[in-house]
Amino acid sequence: MLTQLKLTKVLIILSVFNLFGNIHTEANTLSRQAAVTQQKSKVTGIVEDENGTVVGASIFIKDSSTGTITDSEGRFTLTDLKKGSTLVFSFVGLKTQEIIWKGESILNVKMVSDTQDLDEVIVVAYGTAKKSAFTGSATVISAEKLTQRSTTNVVQSLQGQVAGLQMTTGSGQPGGGSPSLIIRGIGSINADIDPLIIVDGMPYEGGWNNINPSDVESVSVLKDAATNAHNGPRGANSVIIITTKQAKVGEAKVTASAKWGVNTRGTIDYDYIKDPGEYYEAHYKALYNQLRYVKGLSENDAYTQANINMVGNTKENGGLTYNVFNYPENEYLIGKDGRLNPNAKLGRVVNGYTLSPDDWVYEAYSSAFRQEYNVNISGGTNKMQMYGSFGYLNDEGIVPNAGYERYSARFKGSYQAKSWLKFGANVNYTHSETSPLSEDYSTDMASVVEQVAPIYPVYIRDEHGNIMTDENGKLYDYGTTNTALGLARPVLPNSSIQSSILNRSETNANTFNGNGFVDITFLKDFKFTFNAGTTVREQRYFKTSNPFYGFGAEQNGTISVFHYRTTTLNLQQILNYNRSFGKHNVSAMLGHENYKYNYVQLSAEKKNMFSYWENHELNGAIIDAASSSSFFFFLLLPLPSYFHS
Repeated sequence: MLTQLKLTKVLIILSVFNLFGNIHTEANTLSRQAAVTQQKSKVTGIVEDENGTVVGASIFIKDSSTGTITDSEGRFTLTDLKKGSTLVFSFVGLKTQEIIWKGESILNVKMVSDTQDLDEVIVVAYGTAKKSAFTGSATVISAEKLTQRSTTNVVQSLQGQVAGLQMTTGSGQPGGGSPSLIIRGIGSINADIDPLIIVDGMPYEGGWNNINPSDVESVSVLKDAATNAHNGPRGANSVIIITTKQAKVGEAKVTASAKWGVNTRGTIDYDYIKDPGEYYEAHYKALYNQLRYVKGLSENDAYTQANINMVGNTKENGGLTYNVFNYPENEYLIGKDGRLNPNAKLGRVVNGYTLSPDDWVYEAYSSAFRQEYNVNISGGTNKMQMYGSFGYLNDEGIVPNAGYERYSARFKGSYQAKSWLKFGANVNYTHSETSPLSEDYSTDMASVVEQVAPIYPVYIRDEHGNIMTDENGKLYDYGTTNTALGLARPVLPNSSIQSSILNRSETNANTFNGNGFVDITFLKDFKFTFNAGTTVREQRYFKTSNPFYGFGAEQNGTISVFHYRTTTLNLQQILNYNRSFGKHNVSAMLGHENYKYNYVQLSAEKKNMFSYWENHELNGAIIDAASSSSFFFFLLLPLPSYFHS
C-alpha cells in the first residue's frame, strides 16, 4: 500500500512538470509569431521619371516571386515585407533600380532614363544609324554571341538568334557548306531568294566560309521592306550586314584563342531492324503472305517456296542472295512458326568465304578532331589605327576522306591624314582545302550505309572468318558477281564503303577581298565618301573514281577537273549632310553605286588513269571523255542613285 502511494505522487509531479513545459512552449511560439509580425509589414509609394508618373512599372522582392506593378497613377503597394529586403524597380527604357527597404511605410522612387539602348548604333546601308532613329526591323548579333559557338562560318552562328530566319543545310560537309537562308518567307518563286550580303559596306561574293567568325564585330540583319529604299532590288530578300573588327585608340593588344572539339555522328536513327535473324523473319513473312494470299498457294507450299525464294538469287522473287546463317541441309532457315531456325548459326561458308554480316553505320562513321586557332593584334593613336589577324582551322570529317582546312589573314587600317581627310583599307585573304562528300545517290556513303539490310557483309572474310587484305588494304564486298564472293546484292550493287576511302575529291580555293575608302569633310556639315571594293575568288576542284573496284574499274579510273574564277568590282560615291539644331537633327544622303561581275568556268573529264595515286590532273589519264565545257558570264550593273533624308 505504501509503494502504491509513492508511485502516485511521482506521477502527479511529472504531470505538473509536463503541463508547465507545454505552457512554456506555447508562450515561446506566440512570442516568435509576434516578432515575425513586427518584422513584416507593407509599403506604398509612387514611381516617377522625368516626365511624371510611370504606369506599369514592375516592383518585386529580389530572390522571390512576390511583386506587383504600378497602377494608372503610378502607385504601388507591397505587403509581407521583411526589414532589409531588396526591392527591384524596372521599366522598359528606364534604368533598373534596387533599393533596400529599411522599414518605412511610404517609399517614392524616381527612375532615370536608360539611353544606352536608344543611343546604340546599328550598321545600315551606306552608313550607321542610332537605334532610336531607325524605323525598320533589324536584329543585331554582337561578337560575344557569335564566338560562343564553335562554327566555321558566320551564318551558322545566326541560327536560333534571328527571328524570322529559316536556315537549311543540305549537307553535313565539314566546313559547314553554304546554307540556304530565307528571311521572312519566300519572296519569289523563280527569282533568287538569297539575302544580300554586305561586308564593311560593300556587297560580298567571297563565300561564307572565307569570313573568319573571329574577325567579325557584329552582324545586322535588316528584315523589312525598308531595306529596298537603300539597297534597291538586291535587298528584296533582306540584307545581312557584317562588320569586321577594327582597332581602337590605345596600346597594342594581342589576343590569342584556341578551340578543340570532337565531331561525331549526330543523326538520331528511327527504330529499324538491326538483327539479321529478325530481318530474315520479316522478309519471310512478306513473301509467305504474297504466296499464300495473292497467288493462292497452300500453307505448306507457301512456307516451302517462301524459304527457297528468300535465299535465292532472283530479285524479282524476293531473293536476298545472301544467306549468312549455317543450318542443317534438310531444314529451312525459317520454321513454320515464322521464327528463325534454332539450329541456325551465323557464319555461313560459301565458295571458300565466310558470310558474316556487319554493322555498316558503325564501320562507316568515326569520331573526328576539330581544332581552331586565332591571333589578332590591334592598336593605334588618334590619327592611325591598325588591326591584323591570322586564323587556322582544321575540321576533320566523320567519314573517310572528308575534311576542311582553312588559313585566313586580315589587315584593316585607317589614317587621319588631315582634319578634313581620312582614308583606310581592309584586306582579307583566305586559302582553303576541302575534301567534299559525294552527294550522288549511288555513291553517297550516308545514303548507302543506311539502306543496306543488316544481313550483308562489309568485308570479305576467308573460311576462318578473318578479314582478307590486298595491296589496297582490307577487302570489301561490292555485291557484284565479278568480285571474290561472286554474289549479286539486290540492293545498291557495286557500292561499298571502300569507294569513299579510295575515291578522291578535293577543292582548293583562294579568295581575296579588298576594300578601300576616302572620307573628305568640307563646309563643316558635308562629308564625301568614295568606296572601292573588289573580290577575286578562284576555286579548283577534282574528283576521281578509282581503277581498282566499283564503277571506276570498268574505265580503269576516271578524273574530272572543274575550275572557276569570280571577279567583282564595286564603286560607291556617297555625299552626306548632317546638321544639328538644338535637340533636332537633320541628315541627308545622296549616293551612286556601280557594280561589275565577271564569272569564268572550265571543266573537263578523262578516263584510263595510269598514275592514280601520284597524279590527280587531266594529264594523269589517257582517253578524253565526252564531257567538257566552258562558260563565261559578264554583268555590268550601274545601280541608280539613292537619296535619303
